[in-house]
Amino acid sequence: MGAPTHHLLTKTSGTAKENNAARKRHNWHKVSNGFFRYYFLFSILALCFVLGLVIIFIGKTALLLFGHISPAEFFLSFNWTPEEEAFGAAAFMVNTLSLTALTLLIAVPVSIGMAILCAEIAPDWMKKFVRPVLDLLVGIPSIVYGYLGLTVLLPFLRQVSGESLGDGLLAAALVLSLMVLPTITRISDDAIAAVPRKYRDAAYALGSTRLQVIMRVVLPAARRGVISAVILGMTRAVGETMAVVMVIGNTPQLAKTLFTPSSVLTSNIVMQISNVEFESTWNYALHMMAFLLLLISFGLILIIRILGRKRSDGV
Repeated sequence: MGAPTHHLLTKTSGTAKENNAARKRHNWHKVSNGFFRYYFLFSILALCFVLGLVIIFIGKTALLLFGHISPAEFFLSFNWTPEEEAFGAAAFMVNTLSLTALTLLIAVPVSIGMAILCAEIAPDWMKKFVRPVLDLLVGIPSIVYGYLGLTVLLPFLRQVSGESLGDGLLAAALVLSLMVLPTITRISDDAIAAVPRKYRDAAYALGSTRLQVIMRVVLPAARRGVISAVILGMTRAVGETMAVVMVIGNTPQLAKTLFTPSSVLTSNIVMQISNVEFESTWNYALHMMAFLLLLISFGLILIIRILGRKRSDGV
């Protein structure tokens, strides 16, 4: 009688200890989960708060400009002479659009071609080499690209073209193309690699060649991902500053040729913002340029979000 009773008491005591330990683990997990939940919520709210402050500050300061000049003068005039109270930013906006278009014209075909090579054609050993190299290029600071453009590209362009300077849209577009190429290539590579294998097998079963499969099946199926990659590359090209400053010439005039020293929104802001008084029309005009860049970036990111939502819904 004594032994079974002792065994029962021991078993009951062990079960109670296990229950206590389980209850402590449950309470610990509950507390830790609650802590991290509110911590992440606080982080998100803090990020939104800071972003909202940035938008409000830049937007409020930018809108003060139209208390001194008319919107038509700022957006339509090509005369940027702050010393004479002329703040026409049309030349910078046209140069920005021209530089972005020229950059994409150079970078997109090369990037998509490299993405097709990595995803569809290259052997495994080449993929293992090319993809890490592209990832490394994405992380290189922009000033390094600008320095290479200043010391290597500009002398080469002067020698080839016969121009005395070599600065201008072409030099800036070539530097930006090298910068956005890894981004567009890697995202397009992932989008192409994500196309289901059955699409390719069905096309081959119908007698299609590899080129026909790539051009008529794989690329159309991955088009939303490729478009997102191009838009991300465009976002970086529009907002890039240091590399452009070092090779574009920084002259506030409309670029009539590829070798005309000129300036874009970002380069004009960074070259002049430190030399103006805060409560001045000049400063308000520079903030309006920054606000335009902010709106452009938000618009491009919104397009990417819409494309991603459609892709997830299977549209």
